[in-house]
Amino acid sequence: MQNGVPWWYFHGLGGPLEGTRLETVDPGGAIWRRIGPERVIGSVVYPAVEVDAPGLIRHVEGRRFSLGEPSGEKSERVTLLAAEMVKAGLQAPVREDIRSEIWIKLWGNLSFNPISALTGSTLAAIVADDGTRALARAMMLEAQAIGESLGVRFPIEVDRRIKGAGDVGEHKTSMLQDLERGRPMEIDALVSAVQELGRLTDRPTPAIDAVSALVKRLAAERGCYG
Repeated sequence: MQNGVPWWYFHGLGGPLEGTRLETVDPGGAIWRRIGPERVIGSVVYPAVEVDAPGLIRHVEGRRFSLGEPSGEKSERVTLLAAEMVKAGLQAPVREDIRSEIWIKLWGNLSFNPISALTGSTLAAIVADDGTRALARAMMLEAQAIGESLGVRFPIEVDRRIKGAGDVGEHKTSMLQDLERGRPMEIDALVSAVQELGRLTDRPTPAIDAVSALVKRLAAERGCYG
């Protein structure tokens, strides 16, 4: 269970990029070799939590963890895992296309997280401002072009997704919270990996590149990256 582009993304996908290893999230293919993508069940995490202290996690809301095999099959193991999670009081729908659901969450994290870290703004503030909303939209459209070139389906329109982020209200993204607390930031999984996918698919990412450069510099200055 992780945010962003997973290291196993090209396992079981088929096509010319099958088996490609993503340097931004798995340098040198170390995780691929030592864990093995055949052992993976994908998941998209929706619960909101706060880290109140080291080892102390406070659950805020939500209990849905979407599950899916990288191959898309409804295997015995993913069915059994889902059943055990449901017994524990969680929601665990099994998806045939877990990557598309990964992208829908990533779509917002890719854009709103680094913009919030750079500006110190909440989701509502970013969406309310014409400039930051337009920047987030440009990043999301670049990401959508990459995702669609990889066969991803985006079931909602970009402006509806942006509105949904604004409707969350005065919420600080996890990346902003990490910056404020001096913790490592998820820049590579949420931003750098999308840039890498853009290069692999020959899709330009000028807005993502600019925001990436700025947030990496800020995070490095604060000891939260690199």
